[in-house]
Amino acid sequence: MASDSNMDREMILADFQACTGIDNIAEAITLLELNNWDLVAAINGVIPQENGILPSEASQTGPFGPHSQSEATAPAPSAPPSSASASSSSSPPSSSSQAFCPVQPSRHIVERQSRMLSFRVEYRQRSTEVVLEDASTVGDIKTILETELQVPVSKMQLKGWKSGDVSDSTVLRSLHLPKNNSLYVLTPDIAPSASTSQSSSAQQGLSNQNYLLIISHREAQRDYSLNFPASKTIQEVKRNISDLTNIPVRHQQWDGWPASASDDSMTLASSGISYPCHHLTVSRRSSPALTVEQTDECTDVHMVSDSEGDDFEDAPEFGVDESEVFGMGTSSFQKTPMMPENSENEGDALLHFTAEFSRRYGDCHPVFYIGSLEAASQEAFYGKARDRKLLAIYLHNDESVLSNVFCSQMMCADTIVSYLSQNFITWAWDVTKEANKARLLTMCTRHFGSVVAQTIRTYKTDQFPLLLIVMGKRTSNEVLNVIQGNTTVDELMMRLMGAMEIFTAQQQEDIKDEDEREARELVKREQDEAYRLSLEADRKKREAQEREEAEQVRQERIRKEQEEEREAIRLSLEQALPPEPKEEGGEPVSKLRIRTPSGEFLERRFLGSCKLQVLFDFIASKGYPSDEFKLLTTFPRRNITQIDPAWSLVEAKLFPQETLFLEAKE
Repeated sequence: MASDSNMDREMILADFQACTGIDNIAEAITLLELNNWDLVAAINGVIPQENGILPSEASQTGPFGPHSQSEATAPAPSAPPSSASASSSSSPPSSSSQAFCPVQPSRHIVERQSRMLSFRVEYRQRSTEVVLEDASTVGDIKTILETELQVPVSKMQLKGWKSGDVSDSTVLRSLHLPKNNSLYVLTPDIAPSASTSQSSSAQQGLSNQNYLLIISHREAQRDYSLNFPASKTIQEVKRNISDLTNIPVRHQQWDGWPASASDDSMTLASSGISYPCHHLTVSRRSSPALTVEQTDECTDVHMVSDSEGDDFEDAPEFGVDESEVFGMGTSSFQKTPMMPENSENEGDALLHFTAEFSRRYGDCHPVFYIGSLEAASQEAFYGKARDRKLLAIYLHNDESVLSNVFCSQMMCADTIVSYLSQNFITWAWDVTKEANKARLLTMCTRHFGSVVAQTIRTYKTDQFPLLLIVMGKRTSNEVLNVIQGNTTVDELMMRLMGAMEIFTAQQQEDIKDEDEREARELVKREQDEAYRLSLEADRKKREAQEREEAEQVRQERIRKEQEEEREAIRLSLEQALPPEPKEEGGEPVSKLRIRTPSGEFLERRFLGSCKLQVLFDFIASKGYPSDEFKLLTTFPRRNITQIDPAWSLVEAKLFPQETLFLEAKE
């Protein structure tokens, strides 16, 4: 991380000065060269270790130092012996470089060094800080609390362990606890006293009120009238004033706080300020460069308890105090985590993350996608090529010293917010809790493969937060870049733009392929439509032909039926005709000659007394029914079919002979 091949030395120097507050460039370069330009090692050489021992003290208390380990550390007067609070060495170093000398790799020191754990314990409106080694037991914590809270160990129930209830003999190291922890004490066998109840009720009633703080900024000659809820802490007020005046909390000098406001973690309701209005004055405390004679003072600055999260030297380049640089303000004063540890719904977890992010760093931040990682990937990768975007996965870790700076200075920068909103789908997750980190690794393995999950797993806490830039490809998704927390706005923008260039080139190819595919599909659809229309026309033609043939068959059948019916009628009429009389018969005979439309003649003799109906039946038996043909005389022209069929031939004047002709009716 800190070699010349991995990072420009000017950037390492700037980051080192930002994190340590060392303004003297020569001194900062000396410290970095002593650690071979390893940024983390150099910072650890300046900032006190977890066991509360300064690197300079550790080097003096090694096997070759003038003092032993027991002489270099002593318990603080206000804490029990097991709290392991240490004071600075009695013999001042000879130079500033010695004061910030990094820990040498001594086997003796490594074996004697232990991890320190901090516990904030709540009991009946009281908050107690306990700091002790991880080799201690739960019973040791109760013993310390017995002295602080005046509660017998036998009547004390210590709650808040993430692994459930534990016994007094449980060793803290076996619980795998983070550095900062929150617990609370229950005493069900001890009833609260009347005075305690009254005090709690009065304080509860006051905590519902608002205070008007009139704060005068001495250098700017300006007054701020600010309303704060009584539940706000003094530390939160100072942080807000830091945003207004640009004076880091470490450099703020106040006038007007009452003597009872001795702890910045106190709420305004319990600080003793005047209600409802209180006047305060703030100015910038001078911060001269460290000299050799001021080494002891510097040591005292670094030897602070965990409850004073803003007493490190500030980082003037960023305009924030070092409690934000090292993330200590979050662990000490912001009790709400960025994300619940065991949220069943990813969308609910992201809603909580967005709300907490806005509370900490303001409303100007990227729009985080609310939903699962799978849904975010679908939104970014699987639309039309012109609508696709890169996926930016922001991984937050509250235990990293870089989280607050990265969020407030990088993620909330207007240029970054605008660029991410236009070109990225931004999805976020909090990996502070191990359960959430394990869940993230499972999601990454499922969607991006085991290589991405293994890459995230290799990053250490102090390298967070991370910003993963993921691009969707045809076969699999590809992580283009992993941006660590130790970057600047310009570098972050350059890396985002670099990823965007790669994505744009790929997107243009995808758009071209998609257009060609759509053109091919359009031609295919047109061909399919033309083929469908052709089939439809053929089908209609075939159906029309089939209908025509069916109609012909039907007409032919009807015609045959009609012919058969006519033939049957003809035969029946022919059989019903009376026999033809002879010419020599005694009765009068009428001889009729009938010309058909075809020119043929039908001749037959009828009795003069025969009815015209017999004549009509004869003509019909020859195929000329009276309903289709009319029988006419030649001269004068008469229509015989219109005469009453009951008339005889004589009455119809068709006697003794007559020539008639048939004509089809119109």
